[in-house]
Amino acid sequence: MPGIRLFIMFSLLFLAACGRSTSYEYAAVRPSQDQQAVSTVDIALQQIGAPYRYGGHDPSGFDCSGLVYFAYQQRGMKIPRSTSKQMKYARLVGENNLSVGDLLFFRISAKKVSHVGIYIGDRQFVHAPSSGKRVRISSLNNHYWSKRFITAGRI
Repeated sequence: MPGIRLFIMFSLLFLAACGRSTSYEYAAVRPSQDQQAVSTVDIALQQIGAPYRYGGHDPSGFDCSGLVYFAYQQRGMKIPRSTSKQMKYARLVGENNLSVGDLLFFRISAKKVSHVGIYIGDRQFVHAPSSGKRVRISSLNNHYWSKRFITAGRI
C-alpha cells in the first residue's frame, strides 16, 4: 500500500508540474502517518511556480506566510496569517524531529522571524521566497537557508 501512495503522490507532483512551467526539481514527499500533513504539502506543492506577491495568499501570488495560510485554509483549517503568529501558534519541534508538513521558520535580515516554509521531507521545503521569484522548493542543506533557520513548528 505505501508503494501505491508514493506512486499517487509522484503522479500528483507530475501533474502539478504540467500546469506551471518551471525549471525546479521536485523533491519526493514521503508518505506520512499524518495524512492531513501530507494533504497540506500537496496543496502547497501545487502552487510551485506561482509568483511572489507581498501580502498575497492565493494562486495569483503568495508571500511566504500567505502560502502556508492558503494550504491550511484549503484543508478547512484557520491558522494565523503572519509568520510570527504562525510560529507562536505552532508547537515547536527540533530540527532532528522534522516531519512532513512541519513549518520551518527563518530569520532573514531582522532580529525576528521573517520567513516560513513547509517541510516536505529529505531536508527540503516549499516556500514563496521573495519579490521577483516564484514559489519553489529549497533545501535546508543550502548554506543560505541553514544559516538563517531558527526553529520548526507543527500545527
